[in-house]
Amino acid sequence: MPHPDPDAGAAAHTGASGRSPAELERRVSAALGGVTDPEIRRPLPELDMIESVTADESGRVRVVVRLTIVGCPASDRIERDVRTAAESVAGAGNADVELTVMTPAQRNALTERLRAGRPRGNPFGPGTLTRVIAITSGKGGVGKSTITANLAVALAARGLAVGLVDADVHGFSIPALLGLVDAEGTPAKPTRVDEMILPPVAHGVKTISIGMFIEPTEPGQRASSVAVAWRGPMLHRTLSQFLTDVYFGDLDVLLVDLPPGTGDIAISLGQLLPNAEVVVVTTPQPAAADVAERSGVVARQTGQRLIGVVENMAGLAGPDGTVLELFGSGGGAEVARRLSEGQDAPVPLLASVPLSVALREGGDAGDPVVHAAPDDPAARAIEQLAGELAARPRNLAGRRLDVSLR
Repeated sequence: MPHPDPDAGAAAHTGASGRSPAELERRVSAALGGVTDPEIRRPLPELDMIESVTADESGRVRVVVRLTIVGCPASDRIERDVRTAAESVAGAGNADVELTVMTPAQRNALTERLRAGRPRGNPFGPGTLTRVIAITSGKGGVGKSTITANLAVALAARGLAVGLVDADVHGFSIPALLGLVDAEGTPAKPTRVDEMILPPVAHGVKTISIGMFIEPTEPGQRASSVAVAWRGPMLHRTLSQFLTDVYFGDLDVLLVDLPPGTGDIAISLGQLLPNAEVVVVTTPQPAAADVAERSGVVARQTGQRLIGVVENMAGLAGPDGTVLELFGSGGGAEVARRLSEGQDAPVPLLASVPLSVALREGGDAGDPVVHAAPDDPAARAIEQLAGELAARPRNLAGRRLDVSLR
């Protein structure tokens, strides 16, 4: 009678893969820790989105994933990333992925977990450790939104967690500048998890804009062409909801693209974000200094702190090295000088961004110049601006720091 194979029992226990089902489940679960939700930007296990991981004796693995909502726009990517992670352990073709949807109780638990126990409200008001930078201008057409979009991308590329609020409700353009639009120019829609809004992400920047919520009012009308005709109270409510209902997570920097001028939104921003630092964008012509100065004065009147001026559309360098100053020169320095008068600390000219074809092309294509053409003179100027702002020390006076001394 032949002796039994001493390895037969082990082979049956470990299965064809050479690993026990329990070990395979453990290793796959560990691999899934590297899969993040593309909207919430946290690992799926941390969000309790992995319902189960099971393996059989043959080495095949089944992963059940809980999506936050029905019709989750990120479902295809999540399924693909989960399958890739599972197959990296189990082998190609040995992973099955099933998508389910969270129950209302599970979604509620998720939103509470994301809020980390903080009460619902504006997380960027007094006491926040997020640097809030509002970009303003005295008038339209100076490239304020273009500067804001590129600055956000440049800061995110430095490894900072960056959020962007497009507060220019009547003239929103941030979604198009960041490529958050489809072929028809319709802005991407945010995802809702109960009362929490998850902002779309482009180039590492979490972005919200009124353009993401409006719908065409006439047959055949493009959503991007719908006029938003709102008065003060509605504008204030919208900005407040952007700050309260949108889940940005823990941010290093929140940029706010303000509408031009000194109207309702600028005043609301002073009420909702009194700790904001303000950057004024102007153009080189001295005649622009008067209107740019006004926007800085309003920021001061609402209690915010002016940290600098950015001059856009400065001289265009020609192939022979000559500089063509289409819009004159000195406007940015003049605004900075005027805003420094009577102040304890001067308001510096932070950057002078030259006229650039690549800057304009990047805006039209939805691919910011700091990403599409980083060697362009305009891109280099904005990168220098990002470095200047990132290096500035935070003003933590009067803010509560969660540090205990023993």
